Amino acid sequence: MAKKTILSGSTVTGDLTLGNYIGAINTWAKLQDEYDCLYFLADLHALTVQQDPKVLRERTYSFLAQYVALGLDPQKNIIFAQSQVPQHTELSWILTCLTPMGNLNRMTQFKEKAEKHTSNINAGLFTYPVLMAADILLYNPDFVPVGDDQKQHIELCRDLVTYFENRYGKGIFKMPAPMIGKTGARIMSLQDPTKKMSKSDENVKNFVSIIDDAKTIEKKIKSAATDSDTVIKYDVENKAGVSNLLTIYSVLSGKSIEQLENDYVGKMYGHLKVDLAEVVMQTLAPVRAKYDDLMKNRDHLDQLLISGAERASVRAEETTKKVFEAVGLVRRR
Repeated sequence: MAKKTILSGSTVTGDLTLGNYIGAINTWAKLQDEYDCLYFLADLHALTVQQDPKVLRERTYSFLAQYVALGLDPQKNIIFAQSQVPQHTELSWILTCLTPMGNLNRMTQFKEKAEKHTSNINAGLFTYPVLMAADILLYNPDFVPVGDDQKQHIELCRDLVTYFENRYGKGIFKMPAPMIGKTGARIMSLQDPTKKMSKSDENVKNFVSIIDDAKTIEKKIKSAATDSDTVIKYDVENKAGVSNLLTIYSVLSGKSIEQLENDYVGKMYGHLKVDLAEVVMQTLAPVRAKYDDLMKNRDHLDQLLISGAERASVRAEETTKKVFEAVGLVRRR
């Protein structure tokens, strides 16, 4: 029986965080033997926000190294840079011409980003969910691992499949489904646990980067927001900060929330933070070591990018040829 296909990626801005690791990448590494997996570095999506070209290029290498350091095998998975597979932008334009303005107006992430980047509210920021749909539909994945805040984009993608089929017929695209982890799918900011931990957060105290050194990790965990109470109990509504720390601890240690609550009966928040910092440091230490080694070998990273783009392009072209034929475009031979 053929393996089912999974596709996901991450915008190459900021640094991958502990939240990314727990909510997505940790799951990816576990899926690579069971599924046919494609993971891309979303460098085109990064352009919706003004970027320093040198930094953007370095981030692409850095994210590739982080993916591999986190356990994604370039042989088992197809790992590639979005911009190196031109079919992404080709399909994006075709889908853009099918997308009603109203669908994009409803995208909550556009509203949030427009408020944050008031000096650069560009058309790409508005239409990037269509490029995201193209990213997905090119490879006809069965599942798309996403955080629960990304479900709206998957819904748009599914809508676009319907719009395309109504106009051009069925048989080209597979209707994708989100794959959302049940535990640890949403890790919150360390300083403001009412908001999701984000790699693009301007306050570095809000997140742990997977390539932070041990001292930085310890400092960030120990300074994490809790509350004025002293009871270590999971209660998202009333104890968001403590609940967030317990979630991180549970996922990384394999202990249940209930077990952790019992372990810390009569103990203070400081005890929890010290122990959690140690767990996080132990989890990320080998990742940082492998990352540092990979970043010293740029030629090797270039070869991984070339190989990944070639493998992805073969699959993307299969879909693109069918799309061009369906819409009446003449594909270059």
